[in-house]
Amino acid sequence: MDLTLSDLPTLLINLNSVGVALSAEKDHDRLLEIILMRAKEMTRADGGTLYLHTEENTLKFEIVHTDSLGIRMGGAQGEPITFYPVNLVNDDGEPNTHNVVACAVLKNETINIPDAYSNEEFDFTGTRQFDKKTGYRSKSFLTVPMTNHENKIIGVLQLINATDAETGEIRTFSALDQQVVESLASQAAITLTNRQLIDAQKKLFDSFIELIASAIDEKSPYTAGHCRRVPVLTDMIAEACCNINYGPHKDFSMSDEEKYELNVAGWLHDCGKITTPEAVVDKGTKLETIVDRIEMIDTRFEILKRDAEIAALKRKLDSLGEKDFSGDEQFASELEQFDDDRAFIQMCNIGGEAMADDLQQRVKKIAQYKWKDTEGNESNFLSDDEVYNLNIFRGTLTAEDREIINNHVVATIRMLGSLPYPKHLLNVTEFAGGHHEKMDGTGYPKGLKRDEMSVQARMLGIADIFEALTAADRPYKKAMPMSQALTILGRMKLDNHIDPDLYDVFMWEKVYQKYADEYLSAEQCDDYDLNDIPGYVPPPE
Repeated sequence: MDLTLSDLPTLLINLNSVGVALSAEKDHDRLLEIILMRAKEMTRADGGTLYLHTEENTLKFEIVHTDSLGIRMGGAQGEPITFYPVNLVNDDGEPNTHNVVACAVLKNETINIPDAYSNEEFDFTGTRQFDKKTGYRSKSFLTVPMTNHENKIIGVLQLINATDAETGEIRTFSALDQQVVESLASQAAITLTNRQLIDAQKKLFDSFIELIASAIDEKSPYTAGHCRRVPVLTDMIAEACCNINYGPHKDFSMSDEEKYELNVAGWLHDCGKITTPEAVVDKGTKLETIVDRIEMIDTRFEILKRDAEIAALKRKLDSLGEKDFSGDEQFASELEQFDDDRAFIQMCNIGGEAMADDLQQRVKKIAQYKWKDTEGNESNFLSDDEVYNLNIFRGTLTAEDREIINNHVVATIRMLGSLPYPKHLLNVTEFAGGHHEKMDGTGYPKGLKRDEMSVQARMLGIADIFEALTAADRPYKKAMPMSQALTILGRMKLDNHIDPDLYDVFMWEKVYQKYADEYLSAEQCDDYDLNDIPGYVPPPE
């Protein structure tokens, strides 16, 4: 029995429900399945195929369903489709009008065929071969081009073998069937186009984010990969919190949109470093600016040694004829002292462990040496700025350098806060801007405490720290073994610098090991006992 006008209210309701379902669906493959399945349901078609128009001017098989044969191909869960695409143009350059699907696109019109076997307009050789192989009988065909709001054909919806609701016999697709499917195809085309535009915008947005992160990483060879690894580790922590079924986070969950929002924040958490001078970011020694000024000091030591030699020779000339001349011993002692002082200054410049007070005093003493430049001007051996940098207590950065680097978070918050986010990304700035805050309020830039931060911001903070600890490309340290990184992280838990509950998830779910398997060298993965790690507690029974 064909669909009649009495079925119209039900059809309108079904079409409306299809429109709602299409608008709500975000997964591309699932969207295609909904389109085909609803078209089959409303026409009681036994089979159907959905094609998409490609940039190569072909029609690609996306979904193939035949209920009576149990065929489910393509889409979200179907078997892979192995059929070749349908060419719209033959090898001779002529339009492929003998293929019914291609013809529907080329002429932009619906083609309704009562019986493929009696049709002489189109080539159904392949259909007959399929039927012979499977025992199927392909009869009625309804082929509808999917045209969007720009009057562009984006695909084709083809239905096969409409069946009578009462007898189950194959029937011709009625005029009302055709109108219903054409309406559905139009809705579907618009929805698909919108989804493709949204997906394209998201792809552009994601690519732009990765471009910014890559630019930050490439700005400094010493932080290469940091902006790429932090979002990966953040995602691992978030996934662990969602999966764990015990402890404080057993009821924690995140939607796909929330996970994406956190991932974006991870990619952009250091975007403010674009404003940070390379000379500070790359400062591998205490005296480094654009160049490492240790070479200038080495030259001054050579000048001191040259002047000492000249002075020694003058003393020797003045003492000719004297029996007890000790100038050579004095000269040797001076050279030895200069060489020792130079080695000491070079050691100080590296910036490793804490600079003790007696070492700082020795730097100041060496600074008082006098030397003459090429114009004969005499000055102190070390400038005030050189003394200040060489006496940095730990590391290679002065307080001013650290302030400049710390300001990258302020710049990050300012930059991200200026963007017009869609609703599902409104928290990106808060997540990204909190990765240097501490649970006790001693972090920066806002001095936030734990209860003033989102869980996601705290996740990102742990990811940023652990990546930095284990990174093998930093100028001021060698690649840190896992045991040392976990020890430092555990002490930060005990000092209330990182979220203790998230640290426990990090340890219980072995997030550190999952990250190490992908990103750390074999040399870093040393042996250790978790019970020796500060702050570690075994998971609850």
